[in-house]
Amino acid sequence: MKLYRSIYEYAEAEYTVERSRFIAHASPAETPEEARLFAAEIKERYRDATHNVPAFVCGAGKEHQWASDDGEPSGTSGMPVLKLMISEDLTNLVIVITRYFGGIKLGTGGLARAYTHAAKLAIEKAGVCEVRESAILDYSFDYTYLNRIQSLAAEGGFDIGDISYTDTVGAVIRCPSEDCERVRSLIADVTGGRADIRSETRAAARYLIRSEEEIL
Repeated sequence: MKLYRSIYEYAEAEYTVERSRFIAHASPAETPEEARLFAAEIKERYRDATHNVPAFVCGAGKEHQWASDDGEPSGTSGMPVLKLMISEDLTNLVIVITRYFGGIKLGTGGLARAYTHAAKLAIEKAGVCEVRESAILDYSFDYTYLNRIQSLAAEGGFDIGDISYTDTVGAVIRCPSEDCERVRSLIADVTGGRADIRSETRAAARYLIRSEEEIL
């Protein structure tokens, strides 16, 4: 079951226009507190910058939204980045854009375009994903089945996480919860029913769903 759309991982992207340098930092953030902490860390790291503009959206229903212009003209920086995240139907992420002023004023429209473009580059690099309810299956099976199960995973049926090697192979298999029965059947077929499920749980997980070109 799809819970929401977000970004897959932390990423940085840089953009220069009229000698002003924009460095966009994008990160997943599950709570407003986590987002604010990330923004504070970026501001400390780039404390010599002219501006560090933060914006975040959190909550499955996007109920927590916040942005600051950090000294830029009102509405020219943080709000355009926030609007971009909402228009892309993204949540549980924070973007901070660091600006080093290059001496040439961009105007209000130019600033909004520059901050939005830098944010797009960071989102593209981080990758857009779906966060979905997932089944986590902890399997134990004979070594002879490992290559075939890895081949099934490579075809996109599921993901294999931690693998342990003892007298048998232990493998943690993750798949969307709605695909759980299908994946269990696949494993049973390839092992002739000789794979044991040691535990089964549910958790939210990120699945990369879009190519770099689609976000722009």
